[in-house]
Amino acid sequence: MSFVYTGLYKKQETREEETMASSKEFVEYVCDQLSGAGDITSKKMFGEYGLYCDRKFFATVENDQLYVKTTEEGQAFLEDPIVAEPHEGTQMFLIEELEDRTFLAELARRTCSGIKPGKLDYKKEYKDLYAPKTKPALVQVPEMTFIMVDGKGDPNTSQAYKTALELLYGLSYSIKMSKMGENPPAGYFEYVVPPLEGLWETGAGAQDGEVFQETGIGDKDQLVWTSMIRQPEFVTEQVFLQAKEQLAAKKPELDVSAARFAVWEEGLCVQAMHKGSYDEEPATIEKIHKFLETSDFVTDFSKERRHHEIYLSDPRRTAPEKLKTVLRFPVREK
Repeated sequence: MSFVYTGLYKKQETREEETMASSKEFVEYVCDQLSGAGDITSKKMFGEYGLYCDRKFFATVENDQLYVKTTEEGQAFLEDPIVAEPHEGTQMFLIEELEDRTFLAELARRTCSGIKPGKLDYKKEYKDLYAPKTKPALVQVPEMTFIMVDGKGDPNTSQAYKTALELLYGLSYSIKMSKMGENPPAGYFEYVVPPLEGLWETGAGAQDGEVFQETGIGDKDQLVWTSMIRQPEFVTEQVFLQAKEQLAAKKPELDVSAARFAVWEEGLCVQAMHKGSYDEEPATIEKIHKFLETSDFVTDFSKERRHHEIYLSDPRRTAPEKLKTVLRFPVREK
């Protein structure tokens, strides 16, 4: 079956100007046009789509535009490629010729031939989400898949928090190693397990998130948290349930029922990189507060949208003054 795409696709814009996600019709059209190269599949990726040829990630569709990875083989074939930045920190070739199926198939084959086997590292691939500047800035956080565990108490002393991390990492690595099983997940690709993340409130209720914005963490024993680890796009609820069964058999002392599978879109936020110990976070929080005072946005805390931290450093191996943590607050227009 062939698809005919009747919509118009936009010329390259800056990231600030982009407002439209790609249509399913356009993604199906592009996949059909590329099908001469092999088994072309698409997966949702950060609100847009990643394209795979015989399970090898080689291109994206973003804002109804086709982008392919930059390789020497692809550049030689294109001769004079258009280099673009579809999302911050990532350069790809923008492909405007979409009607020539033979051309597209050959481009896909040559691009894939130049992609060295490797692991997708979300921290490096999506720097706008995982490597913000120390100066606060707005970010639109798209839909992602997580494994989550909820709890309460001081993360430094709480057994519940320690158990939550053991559960999260146990499940995440069970999924990562599922490639070794008889039936690996459909669409599996090599990747680096993403960093640990946490949603926090002080225990008085979800609306008290402003406490973090003003003062940082107070009585840690009263903290209510959700610890979580992002999962790659091929992870479905069925893959998650299989991982729970495997972990329960391997470590029966763990209560795997405490973990839940969640697809979550955080939406519009303000974020900044905090460098230093966790107890020094109020200094960065104050920067975020001052940024909001002079902006058209205010915090938008709720039960689902809370103080959010992404832990990029291992505190067991990193000096406190060198720790890196992404601090993120949900916001809305005034």
